[in-house]
Order: sequence, then structure tokens, then C-alpha cells
Amino acid sequence: MGKITGFMEYPRQNAPDRPVEERIGNFRAFHLHLPEDQLQVQAARCMDCGVPFCHSACPLGNLVPEWNDLVYRGRWEEAARRLFSTNSFPEFTGRVCPAPCEGSCVLGINNDPVTIKEIEVQIVERAFAEGWIKPQPPRGAGTGKNVAVVGAGPAGLAVAAQLNRIGHTVTVFEKADRAGGILMYGIPDYKLEKKIVQRRVDLMAAEGVIFKTGVRVGIDLPAGELRTRFDAVCLAGGSTVPRDLNVPGRDLAGIHFAMEFLPQQNRRNWGDKLDPAVEILATGKKVVILGGGDTGADCLGTSIRHGAASVRQFEILPEPPGKRAPGNPWPQWPNVLRITSSHEEGGAREFCVSTKSFEGENGRVKRINAVRVEWVKGEGGRFEMKEIPGTEFAAEADLVLLAMGFLHPEHGPLVKELGVELDARGNVKVGSDKQTSVPGIFAAGDTERGQSLVVWAIAGGRAAARGIDRFLMGDSLLP
Repeated sequence: MGKITGFMEYPRQNAPDRPVEERIGNFRAFHLHLPEDQLQVQAARCMDCGVPFCHSACPLGNLVPEWNDLVYRGRWEEAARRLFSTNSFPEFTGRVCPAPCEGSCVLGINNDPVTIKEIEVQIVERAFAEGWIKPQPPRGAGTGKNVAVVGAGPAGLAVAAQLNRIGHTVTVFEKADRAGGILMYGIPDYKLEKKIVQRRVDLMAAEGVIFKTGVRVGIDLPAGELRTRFDAVCLAGGSTVPRDLNVPGRDLAGIHFAMEFLPQQNRRNWGDKLDPAVEILATGKKVVILGGGDTGADCLGTSIRHGAASVRQFEILPEPPGKRAPGNPWPQWPNVLRITSSHEEGGAREFCVSTKSFEGENGRVKRINAVRVEWVKGEGGRFEMKEIPGTEFAAEADLVLLAMGFLHPEHGPLVKELGVELDARGNVKVGSDKQTSVPGIFAAGDTERGQSLVVWAIAGGRAAARGIDRFLMGDSLLP
């Protein structure tokens, strides 16, 4: 490393965010960036650690110390090339990834880890600004092979980008009216502005990827026709079946899945017209969010921006510790309490709460009946949930948002007609090359992995692209 003592000389400096009172009034991106000289100082904190555990923690195997050193030396274009060698879309991961690389940073054993995520996003944005990223259509006549990708989320985009660049003709089918999947319609604009997603989609289209939106594969385009028209198919539609809550009162109006609520706001930001009969707004309402993960936090931040009267977020699991527990040592992912930007903005978060029923008036939800729970070790050492007697309570609610995760991909006509095997959790079962039980049919991202991170989806897409290329050509030079 160019500054081998940097980690001893410089403290970690996080990039600033816009003030809470300013950012809750709109859906613009709130995260700001460090000036170049300060970012280079942060890059200098990357140690000459011998074994960089950040490599193994990152699903993409990003060459973090290498591009950190190049940023420190001011060699930005080289840093960009090194970053792009492993990551198809650093403009996404640099904004929405929880940064497992930082959780495994060697410096993090007894100090604050390197600001890897901030450096990553600044490299890619510098590359766009300088014009180093431009359409690169495949050279030559191409391979003559046609590949269909079903789903235009991060996994599907990664598959398409990789295969297109080596000369295969790739058509991406997306049931929504815009490509991007969860990047476009799940993650709020204040975390990932949609112009960032559209910029990448436009770039891929300029490189030759064919996007067909508004197509429900399996319905508008039957599975048989898909197999006839294409030499290989990759299923990348995500894990979209939400976990429901089967308790009394669930059928009351005003109870919605998070992925009914969040996409509507992204559409409003685009200027789309919404049907008032199905529009969901938190304005002036007492909102209760069930689920304490990232999706729940996104519902929280969105509800606050709508002007909710109050917001409470209930999580059934215990509150994580403030620092690593003895059974959670480095370099494992730190299982600690995380204060997201949404939690900084308001609302109340409560742990160990189990919902028992909903009550309503005139067919609309008005309150939640819940109970406090504890988690105790049962037989075999597994933790079991037990209700705490006398802790029952009711919470007023005009709007309930279910953000309890997702079960598996849709088992609709496409999956059934293709006849692909499913695993025990209902995901599409694949081998090490991401090929399903049906030759020529592959799967990538949440479709085969289950609900996970954007970075895992991109990694899965790149792996599937290599598997598809080997299936079509007998071998592959793709990483």
C-alpha cells in the first residue's frame, strides 16, 4: 500500500448526510460524498494486511485493497478498471449494499473499518463523469446464440450484461413497465435515485441488450415458445411471494404488503398516475410496520415523508446487541443493532413483539392486538419463542404494512410448464453452474437463492452467465 502507516494516522471519516429536517421533505438522495482529498485519506487507511478478508466477505470478490491504493495514488481510471473487473454495477452496490466487506475488514478487529463502500461509489461516479464508461457493443459478428433472461432486476441485468459483451444476443423480459426490478420499484429513491438505474439500463441497451417490458413470461409468452425461440433461458424474476400473517382480522382494509406500498411511491416520483381506488398513502395516519429489516425501514422512511401521524415498527426477534457478542467474532458479519437513516428520522422501533390479531371499524383496520415475547433455548439448543403472560397490549393503526420478508419465487405457469425442480424452500434448484434440472434452463439471484442482498444477486447473475456461456459454447472465458 502506498501509505502503509495510514491506518495508524487517520481516523475513519464517514461521508455526511443531508440534515433530517431537510431530507424528510422530499425523496431526493440524502447521502452526500467526501471531497477527493478526504476520500484519498480514507483510502490510505487500507492496511497492507497480508490476507484481505474483505475479498472473501464480498460475494463478488471485489479487489478492495487494490482499488483503495489506486485511489490514494490518484490513479482513478485504473481504480475503475480494477473495480469493474469483478463488479458489474458498483453504482448500485456502492449505494445499497450493507457492506459485508467492511464487517470483515482486518482493521475492524480493533478499530473502525475502512470506508470501502464510500470509496466504491465515488470510483464509479468518477468514471461516469469522466466518460470512461461508455457503450461497448460486442465486437465481430457475434456467436449466433440467443439467450432469454426473465426478470430485469440486478441478477437478470448482470446475466445480460456479461453474455452480451461476449457476443450472445440477449433479450431481457420484464413484467413491469420499466427494467430494474427491485432497484427500480422496491428501493426508495432517497437511497437509490432511479436515474442511476435508468442510466445503466440505457447503457446496456446501447450495447445491444434487448429489453422487452410489460411481458409476463408464461402468460403473454408461453414457456414452450420461449424454449423454441431461445438457445438458453435464465430465470431471474426474484423471490416475490411475501410472507403473510394468518391471524384474525387480516382481511380488513388498510393492511398491505410492503411491496404494494413502496413501488407506488417510486411511481409517484416518476410522475405516474395512480388509481385512487388502490392508492396507499400514510399521510395523517397511525402506521404500524410489522418487520424490522431493511424493507421495514424503507416503509418507515417513506411513511415519514408522507407525513404520517405516527409510525411504530414491530419486530418479533430480540434487539441485537450494540457491539459484537462473544459468539459473533470477527470476521463474521457483525450481528449488531443498526440505526438506518430512516430510524434517524423518527418513529418508534420495538422488539420481541408478536401480533395476535387485527381489529377494525366499518371494515377498516383500527388497532393491532399484540403480546411481548421472549426467546429461550429449548431442547437441542434451539431458541423458541414464548409469550410473556400479562404483556398483552393494543396499538392504534390506520395503516398496517407487512414487511416480514419473502418466501420464494412465484410458482406460476412459467415454473410449472418448464418443469424445473424446486428445493425444500420453494426456490428453483440449481447446480454449481446455475443450471436447473432442465438442460438449457438456468436461474440466478433470489429465484434460486431466496431473499438476499443486491450484491448476491449480481454475483449470482455473473455466475449464471458463465454457466450459460459454457453450455452454449463448451467453455467460457467469463470470470
